[in-house]
Amino acid sequence: MKLASLKSSESRDGTLIVVSDDLKHAVNVEGTIPTLQQALENWREVAPELDEVYAMLNAGQARDAFALDMKKLASPLPRAYQWLDGSAYVNHVELVRKSRGVDMPESFWTDPLMYQGESDWLLGPRDDIPVSDEKFGIDFEGEVAVLTSDVPMGVSAEDAASHIKLVMLVNDVSLRYLAMSEIAKGFGFLQAKPATAFSPCAVTPDSLGDAWKDGKLHLPLMSWYNGKKFGSPNAGIDMVFNFPTLIAHAARTRFLSAGTIIGSGTVSNKDKSAGSSCIVEKRTIEKLETGESTTPFMSYGDTVKIDMLDAKGMSIFGAIEQRVVKYVVA
Repeated sequence: MKLASLKSSESRDGTLIVVSDDLKHAVNVEGTIPTLQQALENWREVAPELDEVYAMLNAGQARDAFALDMKKLASPLPRAYQWLDGSAYVNHVELVRKSRGVDMPESFWTDPLMYQGESDWLLGPRDDIPVSDEKFGIDFEGEVAVLTSDVPMGVSAEDAASHIKLVMLVNDVSLRYLAMSEIAKGFGFLQAKPATAFSPCAVTPDSLGDAWKDGKLHLPLMSWYNGKKFGSPNAGIDMVFNFPTLIAHAARTRFLSAGTIIGSGTVSNKDKSAGSSCIVEKRTIEKLETGESTTPFMSYGDTVKIDMLDAKGMSIFGAIEQRVVKYVVA
């Protein structure tokens, strides 16, 4: 099943729609289930109804189906109670630290890194990336994320798997030069992590077929920078901590409310031929191999596209396609 949210002038939480498997048509279910947040809070009761609409839509039998316009979509959750981003691909962390001449603690292989990001304003898949200064070191980060139902405090990784209700793609926008000073403070990210963007659709794990196993999504995550292929590392390879483990880590001392978003961190493979999912990793590899980073961070007008295809070459979630623009303080 594939779900999305239309932008709405009447609700900051958008309007819930069910989307066809080919991403071409949709049905508005606002009359019974207004928002995705409400659906997640009542998942056991509403999921069968939404799944029935999805089946009818794919069979061409849904009433009031309309052509889907990606530009009219908000993030599946336009705002969320909680957005927690991990760093499950430890290879990425090790590379970046190595470029700074900093050793990586052995504990990073057994104890997940995670920070709490901005969740009260999430970008839609076609929204511009507003930044007030190009000198901040603008970067994209291709990731995978899951949406949860209510998660009890202290949940085990084994039990956490049942709380994964939907899967999405992510562009975790990062401001690298601001991150350097915040890392030095040792108190977490704030200014370096502005609004994050998510894929047009959130997809149930069962709709991902064999690609979803062991709490991981085993498909290449593709990205393009200014129209040129940038990378396609496989999200199921070199993921040290799977999503149930990340959820259990986040819930160790707190409850997670329905609609919590858990991110994988930048998808990264040890095989460098797969490319990278962010600019800073590519710059790191360049520096380690040649002594100099040559790929520039993003400037105004630059574009990024992030997508994932199924075995037939069809987009699963719909693509994130964004452009960096100058934000002018009013």
